[in-house]
Amino acid sequence: MSARDFAQLGLYVLILVLITPPLAKYMEKVFAGSKTFLTPVFGPVERLIYSLLRLDPEEEQHWTKYAISMLVFSAVSMAFTYELLRLQHHIPFLNPAGMGRIPPHLAFNTATSFTTNTNWQSYGGESTMSYLSQMVALTLHNFLSASVGIVVAVALIRGIARKQAKGIGNFWTDLVRCNLYVLLPICFVFALVLISQGMIQNFLPYTDVITLEGIKQTIAQGPVASQVAIKMLGTNGGGFFNANAAHPFENPTPFSNFLQMLSIFAIPSALVYLLGRQVKNVRHGWAVWAAMMIMFLAGVFVCAHYESKGNPIYAQAGCASTANWEGKEARLGIFNSALFATITTDASCGAVNAMHDSFTPLGGLVPLANIMTGEVIFGGVGSGLYGMMMYIILAVFIAGLMVGRTPEYLGKKIEGREVKYVMFAMVVMAFSILGFTAWGAMDARGLAGLANPAGHGFTEILYAYTSSTGNNGSAFAGLSANTPFWNLTLAFAMFFGRFFMMIPMLAVAGSLAQKKIHPAGEGTFPVDGPLFVALLIGTIVLVGALTFFPALSLGPIAEHFDMSQGHFFK
Repeated sequence: MSARDFAQLGLYVLILVLITPPLAKYMEKVFAGSKTFLTPVFGPVERLIYSLLRLDPEEEQHWTKYAISMLVFSAVSMAFTYELLRLQHHIPFLNPAGMGRIPPHLAFNTATSFTTNTNWQSYGGESTMSYLSQMVALTLHNFLSASVGIVVAVALIRGIARKQAKGIGNFWTDLVRCNLYVLLPICFVFALVLISQGMIQNFLPYTDVITLEGIKQTIAQGPVASQVAIKMLGTNGGGFFNANAAHPFENPTPFSNFLQMLSIFAIPSALVYLLGRQVKNVRHGWAVWAAMMIMFLAGVFVCAHYESKGNPIYAQAGCASTANWEGKEARLGIFNSALFATITTDASCGAVNAMHDSFTPLGGLVPLANIMTGEVIFGGVGSGLYGMMMYIILAVFIAGLMVGRTPEYLGKKIEGREVKYVMFAMVVMAFSILGFTAWGAMDARGLAGLANPAGHGFTEILYAYTSSTGNNGSAFAGLSANTPFWNLTLAFAMFFGRFFMMIPMLAVAGSLAQKKIHPAGEGTFPVDGPLFVALLIGTIVLVGALTFFPALSLGPIAEHFDMSQGHFFK
C-alpha cells in the first residue's frame, strides 16, 4: 500500500467516525417518535398511513407478534415482486427495450433475493429488466428489505435496554418511520449528489451508436441514480447494470466511489452507537464498534497486500508488473478494488467495482471469510448488529463459564434460553452454507455452472452459497447461476440466512426485555474495555475457523499453494 492508499483509508475511517454519532442520535429520535426537523414534512404523511391502515402507532407488540408482522410483510412484498416480474412483458409502459417475460425460476430467485436484502443477480439488469421492474419491483424492494433489517435491529436494542417489559415496539410503526424519516430523505439527497458526478437518471430508450471500428453498440439508459442511492445506503447491492459499480454509469468518478463505500457502513455504524446510547453505556457501543473496525482493517490490509503482490508465476516469467490487474477497474486502481471488496462483504451489500472471481486466492479469501462471519463486521443495515449480538452473547457466556458464575450482559443474566436461540441461528447458517455447497459440488447440475476446475471451481460454489446465506449477493462471477438448479437452491439459502437468523434474535430481544437489570458486582465481566474487544474478536475468529476452515482449505487455500507451485488448470 502506498502513502496515498493509507491516506484514503484514514480519511474513510475519520469521516465514518464523525458521521456515526449524529446519525445515531437522529435515528434514536425517529424510532422514539420524537419530533425531528423533518416532522413538519413527513408527519402528515405518517399519520395518513396509520389512518389508512387503521394502525395504532403506540401499540406494543410481543416479539412473536413483531416476528409474524415481519414475515407477513415480507411474504406479501415477495409475492408482489414475483408477479410483476412474470408479467413484465404485458406492461407496455416504461419498457423501451421491449424486455420479455422473466422465467419462473429466475423470477422466484430474484423476488427472494430482493426480499431478503441479498440482491443476488442471476441476470444482467440492462438485458433482462424493464425500467418499471427496476423501479417498482427492485428499487422499491431495496427500501423495504433494508427497513425490515433496520427495525429488527432497533427492536433488539429495545429488548436489551428495557427491563421487565413484554413488548419490543411495533413493527408497522418502525417500518413507516424508517422509510419516511431515514431512508427516503437521505437517498433523495444522495441521488442528487450522484447525478452531479455524472450518474444517469432518465427514461430514455437505449441508444445505438457506431464505434470507431464501425461496429454497432447499444448503450443502456435508465433511472440509475435513484436505484444506486438505496442499493448502497441500504446495503442491498443489486446493480442496475450487470457490471454493477464497475459500470461508469453506476460509478462515474473516484468521488462517487468513495461516497458509495462510505454509505455502505453509515447506518450499520450508527446502529452500533445507538445501542450504546440506548443501554446508557456509550463506551460499550464504541467497544463493539472497535471490534468491527479492527477486523475490517485486518481484511483490507490482507486483501490489498495479495492483490498488489499478484501472481508469483508472472514474476517468475519476468513480467514488469506483478500486481493482479485482472478484473480490476483501471480508473480506480487495485487498492480501491480491494477496499471496496472488503467493505461490501463486511456489510451485506454485495455491490462490486471489481470481479472477485479474478482476485488472487488469498485476496479472494478475504471477502469470502467476511461473509462467513455472518457479516458482523459492521454488517448490513440491522443484520450486522443482530448478527454481532449473537457473538456478544456467546462471548459473555464463555466469560461467565471461565469465572464460574452466571453470565451477564449489561446487568441481565444470560441463561440457557438465549444461548439456545443464538446457537440455533449459528447452526442454521453453517448448515445452509456447507450443506448446499456439498450438494452443489456433487450434483451434475451444479457442476455444469462452473467456469473453472480444481480449487477455484470449488470456491465458486462455496462463495455462491455463502453469499446467499449471508444475504450478501456478490459472486465469483465465473459461475453461471441462471439455471433452475442454481436459482432455486440459492433462493432457499437466502431464505434460511435471512429469516432463520432474524426470528431467533427477535426471540432473544423478547426474552431480554422481560428480565430484571442487576447492579454490577465485583465478578461482573466488563463489556466496555479492551478485554471485551479481544474476547469478542477471538470468539468470532474461533467460531469461524472451527466451522469453515476445512471448506476454505479445499478452496482458496489449496488454490494458493497450487499457484505458488506454478500449477495451471484448464
